Amino acid sequence: MSESAKRFVISQLERTGLVPNGPDPADPQIHNEALWGRVLRDGTLGLGEAYMDGWWDAAALDQCLFRLIRADVQKAFPKDLAVMWSLARGKLLNLQRRRVTEVAEKHYDIGNDLYAAMLDRRMIYSCGYWKDASDLDAAQEAKLDLICRKVGLEPGMRILDIGSGWGGFLQFAAERYGVSGVGVTVSKEQAALANARMAHLPVETRLLDYQALDGSFDRIISIGMFEHVGYKNYRAYFEKAASLLVPDGLMLLHTIGGHASTTHGDPWSEKYIFPNGMLPSVAQIGRAIEGLFVMEDWHNFGADYDTTLMAWLARFEAAWPQLANRYDQRFYRMWRYYLNVFAASFRARQISLWQVVLSPKGVPGGYDSLR
Repeated sequence: MSESAKRFVISQLERTGLVPNGPDPADPQIHNEALWGRVLRDGTLGLGEAYMDGWWDAAALDQCLFRLIRADVQKAFPKDLAVMWSLARGKLLNLQRRRVTEVAEKHYDIGNDLYAAMLDRRMIYSCGYWKDASDLDAAQEAKLDLICRKVGLEPGMRILDIGSGWGGFLQFAAERYGVSGVGVTVSKEQAALANARMAHLPVETRLLDYQALDGSFDRIISIGMFEHVGYKNYRAYFEKAASLLVPDGLMLLHTIGGHASTTHGDPWSEKYIFPNGMLPSVAQIGRAIEGLFVMEDWHNFGADYDTTLMAWLARFEAAWPQLANRYDQRFYRMWRYYLNVFAASFRARQISLWQVVLSPKGVPGGYDSLR
């Protein structure tokens, strides 16, 4: 098994130009020969876990993973048990509703110190807009302002932020555009810090599942939360949003998207980073909004997420000496792998980042797209 596995995996590496233990910074350096069988048996889960366990390295990890993803190496591998288990869970269960707070407990609540060190000054944990920006803070401010302009924020409006994180968007919108609003998150750590940071502003963050919301809002924003909704709940999500939005309002959905409809996530990401996460497709979003919203604008700037993730990685690496007393070495390798593999996925254009503007009945006279 080990020799045949080695031959097969190396043959796939050759398609990408990668050479095991080669001189290029992207070449994987193999520290444990059991890697070949593990990768063949466990697929992407095995590759990620083997990196976490120190079985292999690459000086330019992002470039190594980019070549593997761009060449679509995974398609050549047989379906592994981790993928089949992920597929079965997605079909049989609705874990996004049964375990609403799991992703918060295992990801967003792991430590505000980590996120404060890695993210920009407003702690925006989503793709920046790098069109005219040269650093992370500027890219995130540009993204927040773009959202405000796309939905036409005006003083006095009341807004809702579904999945509001550490409150960065609410803070920006209140300070720059004179609005009031409510944000909801299922993360205790996020809610506590958001409310502490914004006590002086007419906005609040509630520790609440979005389905428990009531009220009426002039604008609804959702940034980087839809990836946690689950395909079985897409329609219910938009039905809830429609019930909360005034008839002449606008909604902006900011989400990572996949290029094919799926019913499960990646096994490694599901296990270690985003429990029960999955990416929507254009078709799935289209079906979910049918009869509820008019799609006014669809903007893809997924390539900007590569730049954002590499900026987060640089900040994480720089802060590691201060973080190391709270997080162990395996966490360090896990987090590095996470940031690198997502950056590589966006760079390879395997996944995208979409901003979708929706209106209940269509904007009279048409909607002016902003970029």
